[in-house]
Amino acid sequence: MTDREQLNIARERVIDSVAQNMDLYGVTESIGRLYGMLLFQQDPMTLDEMKEELGMSKTSMSTSVRTLLELKMVDKVWRKGVRKDLYKAEEDWYQSFIDFFTIKWRLAITENVYAIEKSINELRVLINKDDISEDVKKDAENDLEKLNYAINYYNWLDRFVDSLESHEIFHLVPKKEDEK
Repeated sequence: MTDREQLNIARERVIDSVAQNMDLYGVTESIGRLYGMLLFQQDPMTLDEMKEELGMSKTSMSTSVRTLLELKMVDKVWRKGVRKDLYKAEEDWYQSFIDFFTIKWRLAITENVYAIEKSINELRVLINKDDISEDVKKDAENDLEKLNYAINYYNWLDRFVDSLESHEIFHLVPKKEDEK
């Protein structure tokens, strides 16, 4: 086995692992394979080069790159004299994690808090009705207690997301970049 073959086997093992675990980011294995392949490239690649390397259609490749751009896991780069778009993998995995999860969590927090606050208001109106039955009032009060707990959770989650975005999280859980 040549040195190049050994290098390729080592790379392919990591690419396979990354691809299989990309469902954590809500993307397909093929998008994960693209990201993994880009990690090992020394130079940015065009869509055509990526298509040739992975054997995917240009449409599929374009969609995959767009997804990775939205997740901030791939960057578009400019090179003098090159007319086609060039892409490279974001090499700061800490920042990729932060970008992806803060985008997703902020959206989830906003949607859930909106729904919960709307329900809390409706439950308060219901509880204050004069003609409400005791069993419905008791259930509504229990629901209100659960929803107030949920609001506290989402407030905590929002602060946690803030700690990711501000990098305060690294004071609690430091990066260990010097370990290999």
